[in-house]
Amino acid sequence: MKPAEDSARYTVGFPRPIVDDLNPLIAQARDVARLAYAPYSRFRVGAALRDARGSVYVGCNVESASYGLTICAERNAIFAAIAAGAARPFAALAVTCLDAAEPFTPCGACRQVMAEHLRPDAPVFIDRLGEYLISDLLPLAFSLSNASGRSRRWNAVRSTY
Repeated sequence: MKPAEDSARYTVGFPRPIVDDLNPLIAQARDVARLAYAPYSRFRVGAALRDARGSVYVGCNVESASYGLTICAERNAIFAAIAAGAARPFAALAVTCLDAAEPFTPCGACRQVMAEHLRPDAPVFIDRLGEYLISDLLPLAFSLSNASGRSRRWNAVRSTY
């Protein structure tokens, strides 16, 4: 098939809302969010991750009746990229929720995983909210390589109160 035919059929299969389709990563996140398995929260989330070579990997949230076993879209995309041998560190991530009345940000667990696998300057696009760096979303991310330094800094900050 010609690329135009592919594109037209793809658009028909996954109609997009008319909002900020200028960002292709957000568009891909919206598309995969439609595949989320969210029977309990009814909160369908999608994420699209660009690796260091420009390839894109997607993930959606998958819920479990045992809520602690649920996995978020952002971690699903990152873990899928790693399992596929994607080039790291990752260059960008976009996340969206089709069902949220207001924009939302990634949970703490996802922010930590993002901090470990995205480049420090990688943009994180949050649909309907804006573009951030992981350091904006998680300023004091945990890291084994500097855990002792952070502990000293935290104790110094804590002692000023």
